[in-house]
Amino acid sequence: DEDIAIIDTKTRNEKIKNFFVEKKKLIISTITFIVVVILSFYSYQIYKNGRIEQLSYKFNDAVIEDKNGNKLKVISSMKQVVEDKDSTYSPLALYFLIDNNLLENKSEINGLFDILIKDTNLEKEIKNLIIYKKALFIADYADENQLLGELKPLLNSESVWKSHALYLLAEFFYYKNEQQKSKEFFVQILNTENANQDIIKMAQKRLNRDLSD
Repeated sequence: DEDIAIIDTKTRNEKIKNFFVEKKKLIISTITFIVVVILSFYSYQIYKNGRIEQLSYKFNDAVIEDKNGNKLKVISSMKQVVEDKDSTYSPLALYFLIDNNLLENKSEINGLFDILIKDTNLEKEIKNLIIYKKALFIADYADENQLLGELKPLLNSESVWKSHALYLLAEFFYYKNEQQKSKEFFVQILNTENANQDIIKMAQKRLNRDLSD
């Protein structure tokens, strides 16, 4: 029995040895691949963290330059931050440009909005908010088709910003004196499940006061 056990052990060890010899290249390739993946992941994290840190410095420096009155440098820096397509700093940079009236060219502003909406990896509702903000920005000069086109992604969704989009369109048509269209959008707000409560109150007020039959 002892001899048989020894023979079985030697046989098993020999099989294991032969397996590693035969699969040597495959094993080495697999280990190399795993090491490369791990190193690539950590290298990317280091790069990503460094890139975010650089954007942070650029954004904060631009805010400081704005306080010092260097408008052209602020505009250039903030546009670069938007064009870097970062999920955090790019939207902040565009909002800064708009809120401080630093850009006058509407086409240029729309182009920056499009970088965020089309090319930047954003959370779904953050992107929906930016779509709404763009529509809000162009509402003063856009025609009906353009405004509807911009808001279409929100109108066809269950986004928390849908009721805001409906309210913007309702007010847009109200001030164009197209009361029937305006009323239809206000009514849609009341029938939207997750509509903002403040938006519902304003819509109901407008319907009762100005659009009642």
